[in-house]
Amino acid sequence: MAALGACGEWLVSTYEKKLIAVHTKNSREPFVFDCSAAEQKPKDTEADNKSDGSEETGSDKILAFAISSSAKLVALTDDTKRLVLFRCEPSWQVISTRWVVRRCTSLVFTEAEDEVWAADKSGDVYSFSVVEPQKTGELKLGHLSMLLSMTLTPNDKYVITADRDEKIRVSHLRSPHNIQAFCLGHLEFVSSLLAPPGHPQWLLSGSGDGTMKLWEYESGRRLQSWDLKQLRDMPNSDTGKEKRSAVSRIAGSPGGHHVAVQCERVPSVQLFGMEQGTEERLVPSSRVTLPHCPLDLTFDPQGRLWVLLDSRETPFLMYTHTQDSWQCDSESPELKSVTEALQPHWEALQVSAGLESQFQHLYKANFDNMASYREKKQQRLQQQNEHGGKKKRGPGKGQQSNGDSKKAKKGNQSGSVPKASS
Repeated sequence: MAALGACGEWLVSTYEKKLIAVHTKNSREPFVFDCSAAEQKPKDTEADNKSDGSEETGSDKILAFAISSSAKLVALTDDTKRLVLFRCEPSWQVISTRWVVRRCTSLVFTEAEDEVWAADKSGDVYSFSVVEPQKTGELKLGHLSMLLSMTLTPNDKYVITADRDEKIRVSHLRSPHNIQAFCLGHLEFVSSLLAPPGHPQWLLSGSGDGTMKLWEYESGRRLQSWDLKQLRDMPNSDTGKEKRSAVSRIAGSPGGHHVAVQCERVPSVQLFGMEQGTEERLVPSSRVTLPHCPLDLTFDPQGRLWVLLDSRETPFLMYTHTQDSWQCDSESPELKSVTEALQPHWEALQVSAGLESQFQHLYKANFDNMASYREKKQQRLQQQNEHGGKKKRGPGKGQQSNGDSKKAKKGNQSGSVPKASS
């Protein structure tokens, strides 16, 4: 999984098995962590995992990572089921390596930075202590479906989880069995969540149905909804069907004035702005067209938009907001230094994340059995009409009826010999 995040003045990116952090201001040596060279799973935990039927082999591919609100901590998880905790300042170092029960799909730090929460593919959420970095995880809540995204609200009041079955659940963080509300309305899996900065009562969600919705999460009330296909002015294909494109990322600027939305396999980014009035609301402001499909995006502390592209030649682009529009700053010294530091690592990797859908297997399959049913029914009706006028004939000359045949057969099996007629 290719992903991007801003950790203070560090720009953090993940590619396949590597996490790479590049400083945007100073010419510091990039920090590189390779999961394939990381600590191996102890044998006792391997035996424990065999009993739960989970997979044993992994390719060390990074599945998710998270950055704390103070930008002092980073956590990542891979498909070998590691959970690695880092300290970023004053220098990068590994604090601990722990093991999750199943492969994780989402990580998030609490605002107090005393815990990191991990959601996994089986629908469970575990909390891992930061204060006690060697302590095993504690099960907090569970869904009946695969979890795809998770976020925490300000002041660590609620944990919000989204699953494959279109459900968004709002639970109390300190007593997750206590469910505050459900946010229901998506028609496909919910792939992305964001509690936008500066708006503590809001939640943004993106889905495989191609829409983004704004919620008042405490009540579960939907405030706004946008069909991103219509915002992109996508024409219908010859068959009348549009290519499905899930919302893969929603990011908010530090001040909460801008929201960027990325859809998979779409070479553009949709921007939203805040409109002031009797009540605040989001409105589509502009769309940035990209030379390649984006793999991920993030805002840095200065409010600049960084986009990670599916391109070896141009892995990064940076946009700044000026006079109600977003302009690409290709001459930025920060962009040049980050690109130069990343280029040696990027060229050694196979870039293919933007070519295939990471959500394709999550769509529900629809089967239409009515057509075949109607066809078979029509065939039966035709056969009945063809033979409907013909009468059933009795047994012909020299033939026995079914009843006489059964009696004769029964007599022969009993060994009796029929008497000769006089």
